[in-house]
Amino acid sequence: MRRVILESPYAGDVERNVAYARACLADSLARGEAPIASHLLYTQPGVLDDANPDERALGISAGLAWKSVADAQIFYVDLGWSKGMCAAAGDRAFDTIECRRLGGEWTA
Repeated sequence: MRRVILESPYAGDVERNVAYARACLADSLARGEAPIASHLLYTQPGVLDDANPDERALGISAGLAWKSVADAQIFYVDLGWSKGMCAAAGDRAFDTIECRRLGGEWTA
């Protein structure tokens, strides 16, 4: 299985963005990939508080640490590019940026 880091919006409309990120995880799994979406994992209650700048920075650093073992970084862009996604794209560890769209109900 190809190990992939998933990037999608989180901040803003968190409820919508979490639902979207879950749909992205399902899409990636259906493609035979082994995805990680650190923005879903680390923002769960009792883990890190995305509204706390220090905890947000810790979560971003922890997510970026996965780049050394991932095969690709996938950006799901139906809802546009968040500041966090732009920062992740700027911290290039891969030769190309791979973008995907789910379409359907997620078309912005």
